[in-house]
Amino acid sequence: MGLKITVIGGGGVRTPLLIHGLADSGLDISQLALYDIDESRARTMASLGQLLAPFPVVPFSRFETAVDGASFVLSSIRVGGIAARARDERLAIDHGFAGQETTGPGGAAMALRTIPVVLDHVRKIQKLAPQAWYISFTNPAGLISQAVAAHTKIRAIGICDTPSELFHRIAAALGGPVTCDYAGLNHLGWVRRVTQNGQDVTQQLLNNEDLLRSLYPADLFDPVLIRTLGLIPTEYLFFYYSQTRALSNQVKAGSTRGAEIEKMNLDLFAALASETPTEGLNVYRNYLMRRNASYMKLEGESGSAFSTYEEQPDPFAAATGYHRIAVEVLLGLNSDTPRQAVLNVPNHGTIKGMASEDVVEVLCDITRAGPVPRKVGRLPDSVRGLVLSVKSYERTLIEAAVQKSFSLAQLALLEYPIISEWEPAGQLLRALIAVDPDLAYLKE
Repeated sequence: MGLKITVIGGGGVRTPLLIHGLADSGLDISQLALYDIDESRARTMASLGQLLAPFPVVPFSRFETAVDGASFVLSSIRVGGIAARARDERLAIDHGFAGQETTGPGGAAMALRTIPVVLDHVRKIQKLAPQAWYISFTNPAGLISQAVAAHTKIRAIGICDTPSELFHRIAAALGGPVTCDYAGLNHLGWVRRVTQNGQDVTQQLLNNEDLLRSLYPADLFDPVLIRTLGLIPTEYLFFYYSQTRALSNQVKAGSTRGAEIEKMNLDLFAALASETPTEGLNVYRNYLMRRNASYMKLEGESGSAFSTYEEQPDPFAAATGYHRIAVEVLLGLNSDTPRQAVLNVPNHGTIKGMASEDVVEVLCDITRAGPVPRKVGRLPDSVRGLVLSVKSYERTLIEAAVQKSFSLAQLALLEYPIISEWEPAGQLLRALIAVDPDLAYLKE
């Protein structure tokens, strides 16, 4: 009997891309179940997906039926929808911080909305599909994975395509396949060493300003910063290393990424409603191309999501993307031959100086026995303090959600390097709660 794979948040805009990846994977899939609180979106994505897949793609209206008996449950939810992201980012800017959905106030708000929902989902999955692997794409990915690891017993993996995209860009810059030594937390990781054909080429890369600039989708980092660190950061470090510039660019643009994607998504679903599924796939492909072309442009360069995208590669044919890493993980979990991917998993001694239960983002070998992280030793002093303080923030914010405690949430933001002040933390939380019913559970 084939695999039943369930996608929670199956009405999300990445679902057809995931289905395309699964269709090409060679996995024996008996059914792909799509569940979303917006049933109409799940049906829309199922109709597009069925054009891509040789297996049944079935929308479900009940969570329990969708996950019952699943071998793998992929979670990609957005509590409050894209409108909540846009609202979070605007409130962050109003309080003097860059607006972003996984870092700063926006990331904290998204986590506080999401943790109670995810933990409820996981507890139901443990009853209905006790042998299932739970694979989380849900942002903020590392923090959500930490919550699942700390408060449930499910077999879980967190994934993100950010590291693999950076590896791909490094390979393109150097003109061939590379191996990257990578470690950190989700959206807070660094490449520490690059080898090519068995030779260490890290310094060659660090010494070339043009190559360094080519590694990112926008002009994010001063090459002198990267060279001085001796580490190559993933793009989300921009919101730590250049918070003031990110905020300034957003103010100059008069918008946020969330607001622009909200507009793009509204246009997408309006167009899909008036097209046949076959025509809808072309609409969807153009949507992804526009979205990919504009990634990080607003924050890094005060650009717009509505710029040209005609030169973008076909997203279905791309060598990287979250559908690629998802398939790699599923293939590994169905094989005795190890496959490699950067994952969010409990540390268990992988990074020296971090607790065993801390979820970290590191390269893992994956088989049907599960992921085994490769040890990386101690992080460099230049980034170690940042990682430890962000992990402390994550742990405290999770406890705030579990205990429904406003004061713990305020403490978490005090621990968080981007905010790190008591009074602004309280002001931010009150402003977020005032407009978001999903945060009303936090009690002062």
